[in-house]
Amino acid sequence: MTAYKLLVAVHVLVGVVALVTFWTAGLLRKGTPAHRNTGRVYLLAMLGIIVTGAPMAVARWIDGHVVTAAFLGYLVVITATGTWVSWRAVRDKASIERFTGPAYVALGVLSLASGAAVLALGLKNGTPLLIGFSSVGLITGADMLRRRLRRARSATPRWWMTQHYTAMIGNGIATHIAFLGIGLPRLLPWANGTVLHYLAWFGPLAVAIVAKVVLDRRWKPRPARNAMPQAARAQGA
Repeated sequence: MTAYKLLVAVHVLVGVVALVTFWTAGLLRKGTPAHRNTGRVYLLAMLGIIVTGAPMAVARWIDGHVVTAAFLGYLVVITATGTWVSWRAVRDKASIERFTGPAYVALGVLSLASGAAVLALGLKNGTPLLIGFSSVGLITGADMLRRRLRRARSATPRWWMTQHYTAMIGNGIATHIAFLGIGLPRLLPWANGTVLHYLAWFGPLAVAIVAKVVLDRRWKPRPARNAMPQAARAQGA
């Protein structure tokens, strides 16, 4: 077995661990020791994916597969960003200033820049996959930088929970895309084709958007309904 094949094998192994622990942590009651411990294993598995994915991107670049290398590198960037945010949001929940420090800004800039680079590459090569997925880095990076500039107004109750589950949803996208788009066709060669290929890549993204909307409706703070009438009454008095 070559060094690259060994690297791929390790990457697949930690990917399986990530897939299992993602759903285990998601189904467990939030805040319990089991949820936290499973979440730690998941994040460690995601770290393994990042550590093995980066040299895989470099190897593809050396082999002359520039587009594949660029996309793998992009996936490493957005996965690293989601992993870091989901971890630090809980660790820094008492201080949004510490959370949105230099590392947060650097990852935001890197996500935005890599998203723009992938968009340019996709437009140049006419690749819908690159064009569509560039939006993840662009939106994530822009939102992170906006939050850094307005962090005083972003310190709402449970802001850290919103950041945590949003990042975990992003991590889930990466985990399922890796399984459905890369791993499953190798395990089941018949489970391939153009339609299934794009479904494997964009299906998890669509599900994630729905999950984000549902969780935001549940956890994001809502303005008080009587705030405006009360203010008007106070002004009239």
